[in-house]
Amino acid sequence: MRRIEQPGPGAPERIVFAESHGLRFQMTLQAGLPLLEAIRRSFAAAGFTSGVVRIDGLALGPLAYVMPALSKTPEHAAFYSETFRPPGITRVEAGALTFGLRDDLPFFHCHGLWCEASGKRSGGHILPEEAMAAEDITLEAVGLDGAGFVGEPDPETHFKLFGPVQAPLLGATREGRFFALRVRPNVDLATALEQFCGERGIHRATIRGGVGSTIGARFEDGRVVENFATEVAITSGRVADDGQGLQAEIDVALVDFTGATASGRLSRGDNPVLMTFELVLEVG
Repeated sequence: MRRIEQPGPGAPERIVFAESHGLRFQMTLQAGLPLLEAIRRSFAAAGFTSGVVRIDGLALGPLAYVMPALSKTPEHAAFYSETFRPPGITRVEAGALTFGLRDDLPFFHCHGLWCEASGKRSGGHILPEEAMAAEDITLEAVGLDGAGFVGEPDPETHFKLFGPVQAPLLGATREGRFFALRVRPNVDLATALEQFCGERGIHRATIRGGVGSTIGARFEDGRVVENFATEVAITSGRVADDGQGLQAEIDVALVDFTGATASGRLSRGDNPVLMTFELVLEVG
């Protein structure tokens, strides 16, 4: 399997997780607010401080984003491009967002593909401080109660990355069984989720959110993304045993370091994580 050496030592546990309750709810974002503040207000109104959101259809203007890039130093295995600021309104075609805390302040990690006002199709990593909600919209979200995502320095990749932590119960409306997860580098994403569910007797789970990177990509239909540095959003996914053992079905949208985009279902066993992948599993 493809592998990229990271600059720091890797922890023995390659999947980090926190179990929680949660709630699927309709999140309404208000136009004219910074995207980070709009997301924060919507989670707070539902009684949550962390969770995940699907951002398909979101209109942004202004928008600032970066794409994956080669690293110019050995300090990182890959890095970020210059900042792009397309004029006008940019409309997200597919994307996922993880909301939590970094430096004790609200923060999000968000990847997607979008169409700029010029008609150019692009994608990447949205910068929380420089994106504005341009239109009101209602989005699918999951709030976590008893767990959350917190950005902390990662010795392996030398980045500050979101990871799951246990958190006090908030007393919000709760339902079901949820897991906040982070998969570390050089682990196949589908295999990791299958093993995680198998070890806990979980026969069916839905992937909510899903933001990270893979070492290129291999799709079920045979398409290949050779460029190793990508930014990936899960567009839909599940882990289920339909009589042939647990199998993960993971549909993604991604952009690589050349700006090329791709979408489709990832091949099981052939898509190792590059830097990180965080997501929520809803059991059942």
